[in-house]
Amino acid sequence: MPSPTTCRLASADEQIAAQHAAINRFESALWDGGFNASLLASYQSAWRRLETLVAARGNDRRHRFVLIIPVADSPAQLRRCLASLLELCRAFGYGGMRNGRFSKVSVILADDSEDTGLIAENRAIAREFDAQGLAIDYFGLADQLALMDTLAHADLGSIVGTAPRDAFGHKGQAMMRNIAYLKLAQQQETGAPLLVYTLDADQQFKVKVEAAGSDVCAVNFFAQLDAIFSATDADVLTGKVVGDPPVSPAVMAGNFLDDVAGFLREMAANDPAQPYRPNAANTPDADAAYHDMAGLFGFDNPADAYRYRCTLTDPASNAACFSDFARRLKCFFHGEHPTRITWYRHQPALESVQPARTVYTGNYVFRPRALSWFIPFAPLRLRMSGPTLGRLMKAELGDKFISANLPMLHTRTLDATGEAEFRPGVITRADTIDVADEFERQFYGDVMLFTVERLTALGFPQQALSSETVAATLDAVHVNLAQQYRTRHAEIVKKLDALTRMLNDPARWWHAPAHAQALAQFRVFRDNMQRNFGADSLGHARVAPEADWRRWRRRQLAALARFHADRRVWSQALSALTPRR
Repeated sequence: MPSPTTCRLASADEQIAAQHAAINRFESALWDGGFNASLLASYQSAWRRLETLVAARGNDRRHRFVLIIPVADSPAQLRRCLASLLELCRAFGYGGMRNGRFSKVSVILADDSEDTGLIAENRAIAREFDAQGLAIDYFGLADQLALMDTLAHADLGSIVGTAPRDAFGHKGQAMMRNIAYLKLAQQQETGAPLLVYTLDADQQFKVKVEAAGSDVCAVNFFAQLDAIFSATDADVLTGKVVGDPPVSPAVMAGNFLDDVAGFLREMAANDPAQPYRPNAANTPDADAAYHDMAGLFGFDNPADAYRYRCTLTDPASNAACFSDFARRLKCFFHGEHPTRITWYRHQPALESVQPARTVYTGNYVFRPRALSWFIPFAPLRLRMSGPTLGRLMKAELGDKFISANLPMLHTRTLDATGEAEFRPGVITRADTIDVADEFERQFYGDVMLFTVERLTALGFPQQALSSETVAATLDAVHVNLAQQYRTRHAEIVKKLDALTRMLNDPARWWHAPAHAQALAQFRVFRDNMQRNFGADSLGHARVAPEADWRRWRRRQLAALARFHADRRVWSQALSALTPRR
């Protein structure tokens, strides 16, 4: 006969199982036919009821989470990020609270800032949210240097860089993450199983829902991740992003020009005083619709232009939405795509699990044993470091590298300015914007990504390949991508000429004095597009010269040749830092 204690435990388990079933019903109803906002509070409450039952049962062996958040000179975005984390913890209650702290969620705030005033702001924000229950470990420049001093014997320069001690900020997200991973190795503790969750400060624990027209805290990220890692033997899981795209304007200019031209054609065909056609008529989503060369990733480029989703309250006139779009145009150069927004499409997280090939460095989760993976080639400061890491993981981890429908909200710009708070490689002077540096890092990031993709097909990294094979692969990829970039450049030049003619047509209603400011904003946009992507493109001037290619070729070949040695050095560093048990 079972003991009374056994009966009580069985009863608690049954209650927990019943509550999970209730949550599943709520979730289905919440997303049925789009999004039913009236059910959100009840859905969140159902999760909190589950936490009460788990706490009453005791012996909670679910995963705890350490979040790694790099930040660089971006206190407003950091505040927005941490506010969303606090909202998530309060709304769903994962892990409960102990002594005024959320017991299964903590943060390592890795500050890569350079400005002393902004560093002080970041520290103050960390203290503010720590006082509200988020355990935040502020990892500043002095702490980073102290950690690196303990590893002075290790040749980690090709992993974490060689920034001088008096200018240790602005290393870049990849090197900052790698240093933060070393800190994590230093402080691993026993107890409940751990998951490491790395994200960017310009992201939030929300999803962008088209039916609601807003950003909502409707996904219990921690509980869903715990369930996936409990049900699978995955080492690494990557989510995606909704909202702003994860790529540079360098590879979005062509399709955005299509959308701007489509908008102007629509405006020209309609009376400025008439209402703008409802936003519900927007073009459906397509994978990587924001990318000019989506075919490189196996996706199709949409044939039709996307409509602008006017931000004004309906019904707004065509003239008002013309002005609204004009104000948003500069956001494009700071990483926002004003027309090709990525919306959340619900699918139960566990059902959505599938093999992965790309890491979104701003949204991936891993077990401690996957600390053996650092962000590769970080000192090159190339874009596409996540997809490059993903190709290497796919080759070596196989089905232990997965993705799931757990995207985070990506918001690159601030509402007050329409600009990113800090964006390396983008220089703004009054109305002039220069993205040439980012363009260069995007192009050579693409070269590295697709070189690594081809090398993995040849057995890399499990097998060492000859230097001749690596060089031939890099050269072939460069030739292919240079041609694709040139072809796209020629198309963009034609699109810019057509846009200029349309914009300057004196017969169009936007030349009336009432629309002078909006027209000026369209022309500033056109000028910045010409500067960065037109016939005399600053970006293309950075990647076309043979001498520049030779310089990058040497650096990329050296980085690839060092990869296996870097892994050995990294492993030794982890061993030196990991506490002895």
